[in-house]
Amino acid sequence: MKILKNTLAGLACATALTAPALADTWDMPMAYSASNYHSATGAEFAECVTTGTGGEIEIKTHPSGSLFAGADIKRAIQTGQVPIGERLLSGHQNENALFGWDSVPFLVSSFDEHAKLWDIAQPTIEEVLNEQNLHLIYSVPWPPQGLYFNKEVNSVADMEGIKFRSYNNATARLAELTGMAPVTIEAAEISQAFATGVAESMISSGSTGYDRKVWESLSHFYEVDAWLPRNYVMVNADIWADVSDANKNVVNACAKLAEYAGTWRAKEYTGFTLAGLAAGGMTVGPAGEQLVSDLREIGETMTAEWLEATGEKGQAIVDAFKAQ
Repeated sequence: MKILKNTLAGLACATALTAPALADTWDMPMAYSASNYHSATGAEFAECVTTGTGGEIEIKTHPSGSLFAGADIKRAIQTGQVPIGERLLSGHQNENALFGWDSVPFLVSSFDEHAKLWDIAQPTIEEVLNEQNLHLIYSVPWPPQGLYFNKEVNSVADMEGIKFRSYNNATARLAELTGMAPVTIEAAEISQAFATGVAESMISSGSTGYDRKVWESLSHFYEVDAWLPRNYVMVNADIWADVSDANKNVVNACAKLAEYAGTWRAKEYTGFTLAGLAAGGMTVGPAGEQLVSDLREIGETMTAEWLEATGEKGQAIVDAFKAQ
């Protein structure tokens, strides 16, 4: 990781302008804690851009939903309240079902498969973002999603009535189909929600659970590798249009390094965080055969619903991926 940090710093120094410039400050809201690897990657990206543009663009990150709550970040960028920010786009699947491409259950279950699917989906997602006055800067995946509970669960029948933290349409629908009660909770509120009993379960990566020390409230993590969602760093398209070509080159170069570093972290962090959950006292391991079978049946229903909602564009993404 030190090599990646040095590379980012080296790029920034190599591209820095020799003449001092008046800084254009870009506040960058982020939904996750400063210790989360997405936020750490964003902070390094911000430093790279700030130094690389010689201060002409100074990016300041605001993690943990401190500037805008996660659900409000995308709208804040669209309307120019902030120039740039990071958001989990599947959280806006209610705006456009295509944003849920990364939450189609069991379509992919590994980083390699997910990377291939992203290559196929990216042009379509960028097209949708452009229509919403947004320009994609970079995107980083989360680790495969697993299920958290405060008790042993061996089948979908064991989930009946459990209060389930949802963060997008897919997670809310998963709760409904499994007989759980969905409760919308942003990442910054997870610890409190579990501690107070507002939520009793969630589907998320080991990273989120580790960062929020959920072992203080929950007892089991089941590896089901349901999907790998992505976070996106976006800039207001009007503001981006006014950026000089030289500074766009710096931002794009820093973005490529950030996407590489963030993806590397996601992979490395997966094993580390699962070990951390176990060290905290949780039971961590693969889901049992009955639970997996039940979930895959539900996944088929959710996939069919997503394809119906997205029409030809969604079908084209899935078909292209399966044809590889």
